[in-house]
Amino acid sequence: MKIYGVTGWKNTGKTGLVERLVTQIVRRGLTVSTVKHAHHDTETDHPGRDSFRHRAAGATEVMLSSPLRWALMHELRDTPEPPLTELLARLSPVDLVLIEGYKAADHPKIETHRAATGCKVLAGSNPTIRAVASDTALEGLLQPVFHLDDTTAIADFILTDLGLSP
Repeated sequence: MKIYGVTGWKNTGKTGLVERLVTQIVRRGLTVSTVKHAHHDTETDHPGRDSFRHRAAGATEVMLSSPLRWALMHELRDTPEPPLTELLARLSPVDLVLIEGYKAADHPKIETHRAATGCKVLAGSNPTIRAVASDTALEGLLQPVFHLDDTTAIADFILTDLGLSP
């Protein structure tokens, strides 16, 4: 299973790029899964739902199954967040896993950048960033720079970088 990250500061277009990349790469006949990292308390379940009630009662894991999908929720219950490698081991095999976030992890990444955020580009100080996708021209970077909306070129770059034919 190959992995590639999409990282960057908040509100720089990470989720939109991941969404477009999944569509683009699946159209090419490859299987893709995603991992999204959040730095805040993210709730995927809603109060009052049966699965929420099971978790609130103290269940460590709750599996929800339907004719269309299944989902497994695991409560950490004051234990540390598992490392990315442990989470990846829980995924079913696919051709590519796109990882949103995890700036400091050691897998290859493309950085999203928007001028309006006023944030500095991470690529100059993070050797795992192989390219930048930006809404503005950037000078002085060693990495290739793509337009943030050029999903085809970004997908080609990622697949070539991983040795998966575009």
